[in-house]
Amino acid sequence: MTLIKSISGIRGTIGGTQGENLTPIDIVECTAAYGTWLINSGKTRKIIVGRDGRISGPQVSQLAINTLLLQGIEVVDLGLSTTPTVEMAVKYESAGGGIIFTASHNPKEYNALKFLNEKGEFISGDDGQKILQLIEDKSLYFCGVEEIGKLSEGSDYILRHIEDILAIPILDIELIKDRSFTVVVDCINSTGAISVIPILERLNCKVISINEEMNGDFAHNPEPLASHLTQLSEAVISNNADLGIAVDPDVDRLAFMCEDGVLFGEEYTLVAVADFILSRKGGNTVSNLSSTRALADVTRKHGYDYQASSVGEVNVVNLMKETNAVIGGEGNGGVIYPELHYGRDALVGIALFLNLLASKNCTMTELKATYPHYEMIKDKIQLTRDINVNEVLHVVADAFKEEKVNKVDGVKIDFEDGWVHLRKSNTEPIIRVYSESKTKERAEELISLVRDQIEISN
Repeated sequence: MTLIKSISGIRGTIGGTQGENLTPIDIVECTAAYGTWLINSGKTRKIIVGRDGRISGPQVSQLAINTLLLQGIEVVDLGLSTTPTVEMAVKYESAGGGIIFTASHNPKEYNALKFLNEKGEFISGDDGQKILQLIEDKSLYFCGVEEIGKLSEGSDYILRHIEDILAIPILDIELIKDRSFTVVVDCINSTGAISVIPILERLNCKVISINEEMNGDFAHNPEPLASHLTQLSEAVISNNADLGIAVDPDVDRLAFMCEDGVLFGEEYTLVAVADFILSRKGGNTVSNLSSTRALADVTRKHGYDYQASSVGEVNVVNLMKETNAVIGGEGNGGVIYPELHYGRDALVGIALFLNLLASKNCTMTELKATYPHYEMIKDKIQLTRDINVNEVLHVVADAFKEEKVNKVDGVKIDFEDGWVHLRKSNTEPIIRVYSESKTKERAEELISLVRDQIEISN
């Protein structure tokens, strides 16, 4: 099984051995380190917490909440919520930070703690390193009995989040309502049921939901990929729906399904939303190195600049701020609209996308056909103790040194007709290997070229 402590938080599988799995001891230790960091930083001793619908969510959240209370920190518990809602709530409450209990797209046996700063954004790498060092040094603070923090429950934050989205000036809410879209939503047995459905209903959509029971027993692998969304595809076709929507368990990733049951493509969620934003207000865009070239193509078509960051939401956000980007995100279906907040947000992505679709007055397949066509392959290499990641990356970079090689985050090789990106995952014990080209065959061929070099080196 697995446990990963990184600068962005802690993630692992429930049960097993301390230090190797996500056990109660690991949860308490990492929460206490985060709380100690917050206190040492002089931030407001108030933290917002919330969780997705995972089976282990109540137990993990209660362990963390009680740890924070015993550090003299005030806690506002949103209970079942979404990652972007917790981020927004940190700002609403002028809190010192936040913790989200979610393992995002990972299967049900996983859970995680994601740490936020006082802006409701993921903590920086430097702050994450300070938290890890506190664990290493066992320099964890706990308060006396008279200083125990207070706990309160937060309510209506998802509603407030939705209200703020619907008030975005660029949105033509009445135009969306007039289209009265029929939408099938795969809630993946988590909090999409209490967030995605309500915002669609406010937009006058006829909503058909599947997997809406929030029991954490995911009906399929929760990563919103085509191979996992056959049920959604069938439901879209059988209900003659205009589109389908899939989110991950914490509602920060967003994928659309066309009316013919074919996935619009999670890589194209951000592309389409950016197309809408750039057509209305203009500006620069940002995504990460593992995202489709289509965003750069669309951005340049509108006459603006595109830049790529290292993988990771905090890296995308930092580059967005540096370049004054008006829209950004990640190719995994993560949309960041800074006018609302600097965080991946499926709910705002839905509203912006529906406005685009309504204004184009076309079908989903017709909309997809307007964008540059690329095929992406998402592969991985399972890590073992025998694999030296740095050596693998060095071998690949050297083998393709005649091509354009980027070593900012792992190794990315840009060929004339495509690219391959290898990097160690922050959330799983794997090397991610992504490739993109105009055809699936060429994308697979590029991955094979890289894999051949890795096998030779072994």
